[in-house]
Amino acid sequence: MAVLRVRKYGDPVLRRRALPVGEVTPEVRTLIEDMTETMYDEVGIGLAAPQVGVSLRLVVVGDEAGRGVQALVNPVIIAQGGQVTAEEGCLSIPGVFAPVARAEWVDVEAAGADGGPVRIRARDLRARVLQHEMDHLDGVLFIDRLDPVTRDRIKRKIKKEGLREDAPRHAFAL
Repeated sequence: MAVLRVRKYGDPVLRRRALPVGEVTPEVRTLIEDMTETMYDEVGIGLAAPQVGVSLRLVVVGDEAGRGVQALVNPVIIAQGGQVTAEEGCLSIPGVFAPVARAEWVDVEAAGADGGPVRIRARDLRARVLQHEMDHLDGVLFIDRLDPVTRDRIKRKIKKEGLREDAPRHAFAL
């Protein structure tokens, strides 16, 4: 396994709509392993392939109970409900955190690392992580979901000061 370079805000790959994974090949399984290693190295709880420069519809998400990581290939939210606002951060925008409104629960269908079907009903933090990572697959960053004043303030600060590579790591950076 290898730790991959996490792409930062401003990298064009983060704004592209990722392509579907045709089939789960040995190369895709290696990417899943490398993404998992990278997520742990970055102290994140989720990671999308575009964040490591690979424009494929693939995410890895940690289990909030600490039981491991699940890979989701071509994930789709098929149902969602409720709304809750909580602070989010992103491994691709280090040091930036803001409250984001998301669905309280989601049902997701995908393929797993073995290519077989996976269905997840997630609530609370796991639902937030899934939504955040799946946004990456569509070129959407969490700051895009903020009100315009807050989003513009953050963008101006990033433009003026840049991103801090030494930013403190946060348990909820996704």
